[in-house]
Amino acid sequence: MLNRFLAVRLLPGQVVAIAAIVLILVGAGLLMLPFSTPPSVHLDWLDALFTATSAVCVTGLIVLDTPHDLTMFGQVIVLLLIQIGGLGYALMVTLILLMLGNRIGLRDRMMLAETLSTITMEGTVRFVKMVALVTFTLEGIGTLLLTLHFAGEMAWSHALYFGVFHSISAFNNAGFSLFSTSLASFQTDGFINLVITALVILGSIGFLVFQDVIDNIKGMRFRLQTHTKLVLIMTGILIVVGTAGIAMLEWANPATFQSLSVGDRLMTAYFHAVSRTSGFTTMDLGVARDATLYFLLLLMAIGGSPGSMSGGIKTTTVAIVGLTIWTILRRQVEVEVFHRRIPQDSVIRALCLTVLAFSIITVTTLILDYSESQPFLALMFEVTSSMGIVGMSLGDGAGRSLSALLTDFGKIMIIFSMLLGRFGPLMIGLFAMKKAAHKRYHYPEARVVIG
Repeated sequence: MLNRFLAVRLLPGQVVAIAAIVLILVGAGLLMLPFSTPPSVHLDWLDALFTATSAVCVTGLIVLDTPHDLTMFGQVIVLLLIQIGGLGYALMVTLILLMLGNRIGLRDRMMLAETLSTITMEGTVRFVKMVALVTFTLEGIGTLLLTLHFAGEMAWSHALYFGVFHSISAFNNAGFSLFSTSLASFQTDGFINLVITALVILGSIGFLVFQDVIDNIKGMRFRLQTHTKLVLIMTGILIVVGTAGIAMLEWANPATFQSLSVGDRLMTAYFHAVSRTSGFTTMDLGVARDATLYFLLLLMAIGGSPGSMSGGIKTTTVAIVGLTIWTILRRQVEVEVFHRRIPQDSVIRALCLTVLAFSIITVTTLILDYSESQPFLALMFEVTSSMGIVGMSLGDGAGRSLSALLTDFGKIMIIFSMLLGRFGPLMIGLFAMKKAAHKRYHYPEARVVIG
């Protein structure tokens, strides 16, 4: 039996998912240690598991008030889980192997290619080095800027700790904060808003974009790949549309925007349009209008870009779906963009992923609506946030996510949603990568009326 188990050849995506689950279990165990929480806080196994899952999946939903319910040791454990979970277990292992001077085998390269959503395995090790350099450089710059700003309000040692924590959390799109109200106390602070949103955007566009830009700079040319163009354009569109939508919907809401200046209203709207992938907030979403919450829900479902720290159905997926609809409306046959043709299998995968994502969100919400006593929209918002590994929540009124008010069954459902949001697209991609079996015959064509 043991020999059979050892002989099983796991797919690269399965290795990554299993490694993440092991990391979650280890993290939950560390969080349950006595010195991870203050003496007055009792942490049960489910809340520890929820917190570890949220950190590894870089979601940001919390059932514990991070600054008060966790000691510095517990907070550092969460931070390490965020960093490892964001970069990916396979990447961290590869970096260790590189430092030890070991060669990277074909199987390791396959696992890396799946983890990082690279198009091919060519130059994987070079790609890994770039990912590490970009990640630690941007996190370092973010730490420096935030530390200098926080130093005006607290001691330098605390400022450095807060700077490191929020820089890593922002770039990894995790949304964990050492402030009980997230970043609400910095709602009108332009510097904090600018630094955090810059880190979030850079962490959500994907490392394929970084690689393409770097290659163009090195080659002294300006010929970006179609993927890069789609990501940058869609990211810009989502930020502009998101900012305009949130601003219009909340402009006259006395509980959120009405007391703010015009500039602060636009800045708050911009912050939440960007934070659709990270979960940081600078206002109480619990008093936002239902229309605003549903609009944010749609933005969270879209999420970031492939090969990034963020989740969701991805910007490129939405772009392909939109291009497909436009192609059908124009009565064209092939989906084209930037004088390039989108392969039919990519179109089918984009449509399937979109339908699956919204179907799973709907079914999960319906199940929770039956088992929980919370409002339907609040539950759908929480489910979408967990599935898109975002972290935004309507809250429980005590600095935690709505998940803190759910039953044990509800929390388990959210845990599964986070895992599915993080590794589900990876597994779907593996199935889609399998070589299709071409039949040697075709059935007669059927005419089915559409619409």
